[in-house]
Amino acid sequence: MSRTDFDRLSEHYASSRFAADATVADMRAAFAAGAVAPPAGVTARTTRLGTRPAIELVPGGSGGAGALLYLHGGGYVIGSAATGVGMAAALAGRTGTTAYSLDYRLAPEHRFPAPVDDALAAYRELLERVGAQRLVVAGDSAGGGLAIATLVAARDAGLDMPAAVAVFSPWADLTLSGESFDARLGDDPLFSQEDVRGYARRYLPEADGGEAAASPLASPVFASLRGMPPMLVQVGSRELLLDDAVRLAANAAHHDVDVVLETAARAPHNYQTALDGLDAAGAALDRAGAFLGRHLGAAGASELAA
Repeated sequence: MSRTDFDRLSEHYASSRFAADATVADMRAAFAAGAVAPPAGVTARTTRLGTRPAIELVPGGSGGAGALLYLHGGGYVIGSAATGVGMAAALAGRTGTTAYSLDYRLAPEHRFPAPVDDALAAYRELLERVGAQRLVVAGDSAGGGLAIATLVAARDAGLDMPAAVAVFSPWADLTLSGESFDARLGDDPLFSQEDVRGYARRYLPEADGGEAAASPLASPVFASLRGMPPMLVQVGSRELLLDDAVRLAANAAHHDVDVVLETAARAPHNYQTALDGLDAAGAALDRAGAFLGRHLGAAGASELAA
């Protein structure tokens, strides 16, 4: 993989950023236009999971290895189950699982902790359907932070942990205190600081004085991650949110979690989503699929041995 590939993706990001005066409706419409259909060989159908709509994605007509809960990105403000289909289907195909892309509620209509509540309800239902050892969780950007927050909430509720979790460019610190938030200013081709602050303002409660930003379920970089499942964190070095990923992985390690951190030099935010035009995206998802599948396999072997 050459850096030129990442340069081209970064140029595309820079040319397609939202206008400064874009409304939430404008942003949602533009983001929705980028949703992709599931690839050939993956069957998709609408369903419900927990309390919310979802899209079920079954590779090869089966999905016998278990289930994957996928949480889309979009700063908790934009995106949908449909915009998560590309990543969810890619991981479903690589793991042999049935994937569920969840349509959790969005801000500003539904602020924190509404998405956590929705994801936890979906996780609880899948846990009852397939069991912890046959369940994995993944998400990108805000959905990556949400994936970890959901598991923190599940652990605190006394629920079993899944076999593994994988997150891509996770937004895991809504206090925006990471060093890279300043150090990557002007280098990140997708986000300005005001872009990220705008998502945070819309998501967090208006009247709490900013206290929610540092809560473990909004910013899992500050959570106790003890008892979390094996975790994969992928991030590009050209991100305002680089240190969200780095500190999340360090936090996991300090709490005795098996964790793999992958940083791609000069890669922009969520480069894995560029599946159609970037070899590195497919390679990263190959590694993520192998990671999730390995832990699903280990869980199955343990179950058989017992």
